[in-house]
Amino acid sequence: MEHRGMKKWRPFATMPEQYIGLQEMINKQAEVAQPLLTEEQMEQINFTLIEALHTNKQVYLTYYKQGQCITETGFIQFVDSLGNLFIFIDDVFELKNKMRLSELIDVRLT
Repeated sequence: MEHRGMKKWRPFATMPEQYIGLQEMINKQAEVAQPLLTEEQMEQINFTLIEALHTNKQVYLTYYKQGQCITETGFIQFVDSLGNLFIFIDDVFELKNKMRLSELIDVRLT
């Protein structure tokens, strides 16, 4: 009986990495290290933030917090590149979040 149960879970081994990452987040087993960005990626993030700010376009924001990568959607309200901070209003709670630019991993226009 036990053997059949184990076979049931084998598809997990062949799942794409993003699902494994999701699984880990659900289980909160392993913390991930903060991905390091290249200068180019950082510039791209900055550029997208400023574009989103001026056009008031919604963004997908991926940031690193307490060993996890979190993605949210919302609007950029303020960007201070020199001060390493920006203000983001999330869609769900409509709360203002003051965040560090250095915590960002990815920003994309929706």
